[in-house]
Amino acid sequence: MHDSSVIDWLLEEENPSVRYFTQIELLGMDKHHPDVVESRHRIMSQGIVPTILAKQNPDGSWGDAACFYTDKYSGTSWTLLTLAQLGVDIEDPRIKKACEFMLNASQDPLDGGFSIETSQKTGRGLPRLVIPCLTGNMVYALVRLGYLHDDRIRHAIRWILTHQRTDDGVKETPKGALDDRLSPCFGDHSCHMGVAKAMKALAAIPKQERNEETSAKIGELAEYFLIHRLYKKSHDLDRVAKPGWLKFGFPLMYQTDVVELLEILIDLGIRDDRMNEALTLLKSKQNEDGKWILENSYNGKMIVDIEEKGKPSKWITFKAMKVIKKYRESDLTSA
Repeated sequence: MHDSSVIDWLLEEENPSVRYFTQIELLGMDKHHPDVVESRHRIMSQGIVPTILAKQNPDGSWGDAACFYTDKYSGTSWTLLTLAQLGVDIEDPRIKKACEFMLNASQDPLDGGFSIETSQKTGRGLPRLVIPCLTGNMVYALVRLGYLHDDRIRHAIRWILTHQRTDDGVKETPKGALDDRLSPCFGDHSCHMGVAKAMKALAAIPKQERNEETSAKIGELAEYFLIHRLYKKSHDLDRVAKPGWLKFGFPLMYQTDVVELLEILIDLGIRDDRMNEALTLLKSKQNEDGKWILENSYNGKMIVDIEEKGKPSKWITFKAMKVIKKYRESDLTSA
C-alpha cells in the first residue's frame, strides 16, 4: 500500500494548500485543529499565494486590467479562479479587492452573467460578450470566496439557472438574444465547458443553501456528463469526445478533465455506474509510487507556475485520492 507514504508527501509544508486540503478531506481532521489552522495560515504567507498577491495591482487586478480575460492565463479572471482553489483567506482585503474588481469589470448588471470585456459606455460587463464558462468560473470562485449571499452572485446564479443549456444536440440551432451571437458557446449543441463550469459553480453552493430549482439544475448538468460517461461521445460511446480531458492538469481554467468532473460529481454525492469507466481511467494513471503525474499545465502563461509538467503532482494526487476515497465510502454506505 502506498497510501501512508503518499499522504506524508501531500502533508509536506512546501505546499500549504495541498497540506490543508489533505488534512480536511483525506484525514478528516477538524478545521479547528491547531495543525489545520496552522496550515490555513501558511497558505497566505508561504508558497504560491503570496507570490501571486505580490504582483496584484492597486485596483485589485493583475497585469493589464482591461485584459482580465483575454490575457490567458495571467489575467485577473484566471488568477482569481486559481486563488479560489488554493484555500485563501476570504477576509484578506487583497482577495476582496480582486473579487470586487471582477464584479465591476465583468458582470452584466442587467442579466447577471460575466463578460469577457468591459463596456466602454457603462464600465461594466459587455452584455453581448457574456459567456457560459466564464460565468460558471466566476460564480464558483466568488462563492468560494464568500460572496454566496451577495445579491450580485445571486443574480449570476439566476443567469446559470435561466440560460445554461444541457441539451445533447438539437435539430435546429436555438434562436434568441444569446443564441444568435456566439456560436461556439450557444450553438446547436451545449458547450461542454459551459456545462462543466456551471456544474462546478452550483456544486460550490452548500447543499443546505440550494433551493429546488438549483438542485434540479445540478441534476440536469450531472446527467449531461453521465450520458457521456464523462469523457465520451454520447451518441457513440466507443469514441472519446475530448482527448485532452484524459490528460490531467491543475488549474484547468476554462477547460476540464476527468479528475475535475469526477470530483464535482463525488462532492455532489452522486454515485452512478456510468462513472465507472472514468474511475477506471483515473486509477490506471496512478504510478508505481502511488502518485499521479501532471500531464497538462499552463506553465509560463500564468502569474506563477503551480507544479512541473511531467512530474508527480500533489494537486492531481490529492484530488484522485479524494475521489477514490469518497467513492469507496459511498459504495460501502450503499451496500
